[in-house]
Amino acid sequence: MPYTTVRNQYANARPNPNFLLARERGIAVTSFVGGFVFDAFTVRRIDSWYAIGHQIVYLAFITIVLTRMFFEEGAPPRDLERTLVLKRWYFRYRMAIVNFCLGTLLNVYTIFYFKSSSLAVSFGFLAFLVFLLVANESERFKSLGLAFKFALLSLCTLSFFAYVVPILVGSMGLVVFLFSILAGCLPIVGVSWWIRVRAPDRVRQASRQISVPLGLVLIGFLAFYLFRLIPPVPLSIPFIGVYHDVEKTEEGYRLSHERPAWRFWENGDQEFLAQGGDKIYVYFRIYSPTRFSDQVTMRWFWKDDARGWTLQDAIPINIVGGRREGFRGYGVKSNYQFGDWKVQVETTDGREIGRVNFKVETARIAPRTFEVDLD
Repeated sequence: MPYTTVRNQYANARPNPNFLLARERGIAVTSFVGGFVFDAFTVRRIDSWYAIGHQIVYLAFITIVLTRMFFEEGAPPRDLERTLVLKRWYFRYRMAIVNFCLGTLLNVYTIFYFKSSSLAVSFGFLAFLVFLLVANESERFKSLGLAFKFALLSLCTLSFFAYVVPILVGSMGLVVFLFSILAGCLPIVGVSWWIRVRAPDRVRQASRQISVPLGLVLIGFLAFYLFRLIPPVPLSIPFIGVYHDVEKTEEGYRLSHERPAWRFWENGDQEFLAQGGDKIYVYFRIYSPTRFSDQVTMRWFWKDDARGWTLQDAIPINIVGGRREGFRGYGVKSNYQFGDWKVQVETTDGREIGRVNFKVETARIAPRTFEVDLD
């Protein structure tokens, strides 16, 4: 029996059911979007134990509510008129609260994934979440009942463990990712096992509404990872730029560039004017959690007119986490051709964390004055 039937069982406990039912779609959407807005102002560090703790509470609450609703399907209606006010309130608004929690969790992962990849990857993930927002309130997907809700829960659970496990382990890679996916499956598998023990006659129903949605989400996760479309949380690059010189001093890194003030949206010399003997420096700050120690690779690509983007160099860089502003590093290239370039910073398993595009052009021989930024 779909969720709409379960909802109607408690219509007699509502003071004005027609009023609420007529506005249920708007209430649910508002709750879902409200979770997005709420978490945009509360989420800060990805390794914050407060943030991790409140995600655990949300995931546990959603799991408990959906599991209770699973057992209520097919049960006779309850008369809640003489029950406690808190209990009536719970049955009346629980799905709106679930939608709020799902919106909050999806917002958390949207923020983390957006920061942990280039725009091309993060935009696709954000578009996918917008699709989930619309699908969550469409009649076609609502007819799927609890199956779709458990699919969203599976997505949130896998997303949670996909970034928490690397934080706990202190590194990334294929083995860590597979272990995080395994850990993300355990809560939902545990619910299915508990249903099998408590209600063996509902195993088929549990498979259709819980196990199958989990399996589909799991296949999607593995496919996204295979094509390197899952952003490499918990790593992120808040800053990357191109410079004529990078010098490490006691005060910080001195970054020399010629960028005119009106090109304020660029970082350094993304229009690099080269004279003889110039070197290209690509400087970046990469955020990683405390006690995180791993390696990233800077890949330098040059755009060939015939072959397109061709790899010119790959520089491994060891990073250490914990610094609030991020680990600072840079790569240098002295042998280069004129034309279009891009530098991608990637994890050891080939997932892109960030990139910068720039063009190298010939500069006329003349004295130059560089601006210097301190980072």
